[in-house]
Amino acid sequence: MHAVEVRPAVSAEAAAISQLLALVIRDSYTEILEKRAVERLVSTNCSLPRISAELGIPGGAPSWLGWLVATDADGQIVGAAAGGVPGPGQGELYTLCAAPNRRRDGIGSALLSVLTERMRDHDAKGQSVSLPAEPDPSMPFYTAHGFAGAGRRLSREI
Repeated sequence: MHAVEVRPAVSAEAAAISQLLALVIRDSYTEILEKRAVERLVSTNCSLPRISAELGIPGGAPSWLGWLVATDADGQIVGAAAGGVPGPGQGELYTLCAAPNRRRDGIGSALLSVLTERMRDHDAKGQSVSLPAEPDPSMPFYTAHGFAGAGRRLSREI
């Protein structure tokens, strides 16, 4: 494992986050979803204007806690996460990813830990995530962190 720093993302990192998300989606889902579905995920989730706008929103509102990035010793973004507390007591993971060449390095766990603390600070007692596919390649990560559920929707108490 290589150490990473998890911190709030800044506006100048929008393009890097967008590129990382697109890379992760294509790497994760090309073998299990149709090409059109993969590109729809990329278009929806990796839109540079959307990510830029989201980075401009302060991460202090419960429904939107902002973007986090994980950076390596060289300052390169190797992971990203976003979430919020859209309903009373319930946190929602909107995005959580690690660069394909850095999976199993603890990046996802580090991002999840920081995002979970932010959610707890806004009175979240539980956390949920909706996965793009069933079965989803990220399922082992989430179940190892105590998430459970049927289909593409997983939850856990925090």
